[in-house]
Amino acid sequence: MSTVTITATDVNKLRQQTGAGMMDCRAALQETNGDFEAAIDYLRKKGQKVAAKRSDRDAKEGVVIAKTTADKKVGIVINLTSETDFVAKNEDFINLALSFSETAINNNCTSLESLKACAYDNITVGDKIMETVAKIGEKIDITSFERIEAETVVPYNHAGYRVAVLVALNKPGNDAIEVAGKDVAMQIAAMNPVAVDPQSVPAETVAREKAIIMDQMKADPKMEGKPEDMISKIADGKINAYFKENTLLAQPFVKDGSKTVGEFLKTIESDLTVTAFSRLNIG
Repeated sequence: MSTVTITATDVNKLRQQTGAGMMDCRAALQETNGDFEAAIDYLRKKGQKVAAKRSDRDAKEGVVIAKTTADKKVGIVINLTSETDFVAKNEDFINLALSFSETAINNNCTSLESLKACAYDNITVGDKIMETVAKIGEKIDITSFERIEAETVVPYNHAGYRVAVLVALNKPGNDAIEVAGKDVAMQIAAMNPVAVDPQSVPAETVAREKAIIMDQMKADPKMEGKPEDMISKIADGKINAYFKENTLLAQPFVKDGSKTVGEFLKTIESDLTVTAFSRLNIG
C-alpha cells in the first residue's frame, strides 16, 4: 500500500508521459509508492500482460511503410499491425509507424529484431509497442521488416499506407531514374509480380505451377492418351505464359502497354534494370 499521497497532478503527469488511462496511472503510482520511473515500468509490464492476453487475436489491419536513406542506397519496408481498421486509420498510429521506419533508417537496422531493440524516446521500440498496447488496449506489433541495398532504391507508399513497395535499380540515381523507379514501384503495387524475371522465380514455385497445369491437362478428355512427355512440353509453354504475366520485367508496362517493364526501363538508360523489389500489403 502506498505511503505517499497520490495527487491528481501526479496522475496527470504520468498520463501525459505514458498516454495510459487515468485509473491505470493512479494504480501504477499507488503500487510503486509514487515512484514515476517505477510506475512507467509498471505500466509497461501491464502492457506486456495485455499483449499476452490478446496474443490469440488476429492483427490483420495496420499500415505498411517504405522508406529509404537520403542517398537512396538503402531502403526498408515495415508492417505495423493492429486488430482493427479503426486503430489503423488513427493519425497517432500512422505517425508511430512512420517514426519506427525513421528509426530503422537512422540506425541502419538489418532485421526485425534489431529494430525492436533500437532506442526510442529513452526506451526501445519493443517497449514502445508494449506501452502503446497498454494505452489503446489493442494488440499491435511490427510483424514484417524487409531491407534492400542497391545503386538506387526507390520507395512507394500507396494512399492509406495499405501497400508499400521498394524497387532496387542497378544504376546510380538521377531524376529520370527515380521517376522511372516510382513508375515501376506503382506497377508492382498494382500487379503484384512474383519475381523480377523468370530466373528469379523460386524453383518450388515453378514446380508447383507446372504440376497444377499438368494435372489440369490430364483431366481434360481431349488430352486422354497423350504421352507424358507431350503433356510436359505443353505445360512448359503454359509456364512461359505464366512468367510473362507474373514476372515484373516481362509484364506489359501499365502506363504503356506496347512495352514490357524491361523495355520501358531501357528507354531511360540502355542497361537500366530492376535487381530486386519488396512489396508488403495489408489484407
